[in-house]
Amino acid sequence: VQLVESGGGLVQPGGSLRLSCAASGFTFRSSGMSWYRQAPGKEREFVGMITSAGGSTNYADSVKGRFTISRDNAKNMVYLQMNGLKPEDTAVYYCKRIGGRSWGQGTQVTVSS
Repeated sequence: VQLVESGGGLVQPGGSLRLSCAASGFTFRSSGMSWYRQAPGKEREFVGMITSAGGSTNYADSVKGRFTISRDNAKNMVYLQMNGLKPEDTAVYYCKRIGGRSWGQGTQVTVSS
């Protein structure tokens, strides 16, 4: 299993970023996928998830209405569109196969003016 996150960076409050996760080593189209994040000094927390066919999503209350998860099963990719970013969204973001144990290296998102 390999998960490679990308797309992070420095953005001003209110800005947007789109994170990508390239997945390989498992049957992606049959797997639900999730996003997590870990802020400095805090435990890793759930951000949201998407079902295998992409028909259903679920989000943490802290990001609901601002973040959107999507996927492209033809490309083995999952995305996290983040709008209305806040300083408290600063964290390393990770994707994960639901039910799996592997983590990628993550991608750093910093929201600051």
